[in-house]
Amino acid sequence: MKLNDNWKIRQFDVGTPRDLEVASPEYIDYFWMTASVPGDVHSTLIDRKLIKDPFYGHNDLKCQWVEEKVWWYRSTFEFHDDIQKGDRYELIFEGLDTFATVYLNGVELGSTENMFISHTFEVARELKKGKNVLAVKFDPVHVHAKEKVQYYWSGFSKKRIWTRKAQSHYGWDWGPRLVAAGIWKDVRLEKSTLAKIDHVFARTISIGDDKAVVEVDVAIEKFDRERSYEAEVSLVRGDDRFSSRAKVSGQKAAVVLGVSNPELWWTHDIGTPNLYELKVELIADGEKVDESREDFGIRTIEVMRKDEAGNNSFTFVLNGHKVFAKGANWIPIDSFIGAVPDSRYRHLIKMGKDANMNMLRVWGGGIYEKEVFYEECNRLGILVWQDFMFSCALYPDYNKNFMANVREEIISVVKRLRNHPSLAIWCGNNENDWLYEALASSGEIPHPFYGEKIYHEMMPDLLEELDPTRLFWPSSPFGGNDHNSREEGDTHNWQVWHGNIEPRVFGEPQTVNYSIEGLSFKNFKNDTTLFASEFGMHASSNRYTLEQNIPKDQFFWGSEEMAYRNKDIHHPKGILLMEGYTGVPKDLDEYISFSMLTQAEGLKFGIEHYRRNKPHTSGALFWQLNDCWPGTSWSVIDYYLLPKASYHYARKFFSPVLLTLDNEPGGEIKVWVVNDKLEPYQDDIELAIYSLIGEKVFSREWQAGIEANVAKQLATLSEGDVLAGLPPEEAVMVIRSKDYENIYYFCDQKDIKFGEAELKVEIDQENRELTISTDVAARMVTIEMDVEQLVMDDNFFDLLPGGMKKVKISQAQGKEIPWDSLRVKAINSKNSNLAEG
Repeated sequence: MKLNDNWKIRQFDVGTPRDLEVASPEYIDYFWMTASVPGDVHSTLIDRKLIKDPFYGHNDLKCQWVEEKVWWYRSTFEFHDDIQKGDRYELIFEGLDTFATVYLNGVELGSTENMFISHTFEVARELKKGKNVLAVKFDPVHVHAKEKVQYYWSGFSKKRIWTRKAQSHYGWDWGPRLVAAGIWKDVRLEKSTLAKIDHVFARTISIGDDKAVVEVDVAIEKFDRERSYEAEVSLVRGDDRFSSRAKVSGQKAAVVLGVSNPELWWTHDIGTPNLYELKVELIADGEKVDESREDFGIRTIEVMRKDEAGNNSFTFVLNGHKVFAKGANWIPIDSFIGAVPDSRYRHLIKMGKDANMNMLRVWGGGIYEKEVFYEECNRLGILVWQDFMFSCALYPDYNKNFMANVREEIISVVKRLRNHPSLAIWCGNNENDWLYEALASSGEIPHPFYGEKIYHEMMPDLLEELDPTRLFWPSSPFGGNDHNSREEGDTHNWQVWHGNIEPRVFGEPQTVNYSIEGLSFKNFKNDTTLFASEFGMHASSNRYTLEQNIPKDQFFWGSEEMAYRNKDIHHPKGILLMEGYTGVPKDLDEYISFSMLTQAEGLKFGIEHYRRNKPHTSGALFWQLNDCWPGTSWSVIDYYLLPKASYHYARKFFSPVLLTLDNEPGGEIKVWVVNDKLEPYQDDIELAIYSLIGEKVFSREWQAGIEANVAKQLATLSEGDVLAGLPPEEAVMVIRSKDYENIYYFCDQKDIKFGEAELKVEIDQENRELTISTDVAARMVTIEMDVEQLVMDDNFFDLLPGGMKKVKISQAQGKEIPWDSLRVKAINSKNSNLAEG
């Protein structure tokens, strides 16, 4: 049974009072504040209005006292079972953040020091009939870290390397320092009789034309060794059922299932993510004593490290077919993860699917995600690149206690996640190998590579035993002469935004070109990576998101509060990017628009280049999908789940069939089709050139027949021929088919001579639809309303002269749409022009 109810919390100073006094069943907690579980201390204090919203203004600084206190949780529950011989009762905390001591009826059950794993206590003798009292004490992090070495290289905090909790709680370059504590996952009391299923490992061994072979290992824990045990394993989908039974030998049973006419699990862009129910029953002397159920996908996954010609590659192969990985990096969904409802996860992951993403990378400075994350990726057909939680730091691999904690974490995490069909790769850390070598070569790190034994000894040994079905990759990026080499493995392109000069080789210092040219997104064009697993640019959050979190007297471009939204301390980077493409913004409205447009066009420029370079390049995961708070960051969806311009661009540049132009000012225009589908693509394609007031000056058509799963150049044209005398700064080009349209310009935004657009807007509230038209070319038509989680089938789009666009609108939680707050504008339009409808 779940024990998530009746919890209360209270804080104490370190050292007061006595632990056993507070844990005692007789302790009076009548006036303690009630708390939600799952949840955390900060969320409880916010709900009780004891701290102001940490996301508003500088309020995060006002609540940092929370992390200095000891926090106690207490709860009661009723228990009336008659405990029999052979019964086992286990108290399970799925997530305790982080240094916790657990008491039941005044008895200390044990202490924990790892946020990432569940903690189980056998309590049959401690349970009482009637009322039972649970108490959990959370020590502040500093109590356990203050005596530890704190001068090793560690980005954003020195203390975090000793704590197995979300590293981003200590602050990152996209989020504030908010060191959470509390019971952040479910609490359960579970009864087992005679024996229980400890864990299950199911994997696809082979797939043939009409049969798949699935092997399932079942590990059990026996309480009564005199019994005879069997495991029955079934795979069920609709009316199809495939079952087999095996005797338990020692603590394990192995079952092999032959599945006729298997329905395979695919990513959503190339097939259907078919799922079976995997059911395991544990039988003791003919009687079922335990069972487990979970979704399972029949599929094979590997990473091809050498192509057919023997060249280096880094290509995911799903069910024997090469996949171009399209997606983003995923950071924690909130600064206060425990309080986040599953519905928020479901909506955000669906947004990824709707933007044609087929892979998400769970970044190594957050958490191993909640089950709902992996379940949704399974269901929606999205692959998961899974980092282990080590990022941008040296970790004390010389310390026996720390290493024992890490070992338990790896074992627990792998057993929990390995059956998910969406899980595609295990990765040891984020950037530790690359940054250590680069910074050591620059003389900035004098210490040995602490942590190396984790990623290069412990992890590969454990993964070989626990999950040999997936590639273990030591770090990201990794491979080649410089772990960020373009010649091998995966890469993080931080030339764009950070100005890193690439390539470099081992032993050379990392140098930076901090200029408009050095940071420009046009540097993506020179990237010959095999797999781009990180790259990106900042953009502002939506105006509504900023308004909710910045005091009115500070709501202007250049204010201290606006600067506080941006946790990357090198603020001029974004200005240099905009200066090169849009020009420097003069006010807040321009900053929002210019930063969004620069991010969107920059990601489009880079990702279309990577996709044209297929199959040499086989993945593009930009940084980052989401935000943990309402700030300015690399995200394409802000904290209120409102898309930025680049999200809607992604729906096109990640389309399974991409029509794309490769053009340089004054040079050739190369027409490409990228087909990621597993069947040929045939369509009529047109390239058209218009003046910004609507005159069509050029058109050419092709009947395209593109093979499955290739990138192909259709034609090469000269700029002079297609412009037909029209100045490039007054032209727009469109490549289109019957279902697809992609718009390009010959110049940077700041050099294009747009006229003033007059937008006409018709509102159909009954059908939740807008119709927008324009007289001249309208740049980045933007629809805004004052509500979070607003869903539109398009936004931030360009509209050609005389063009018309219908946009469907809804709200993800079913709330009313605030039509009275509707604003529609373009970068080159007059004020919003709305018509009643």
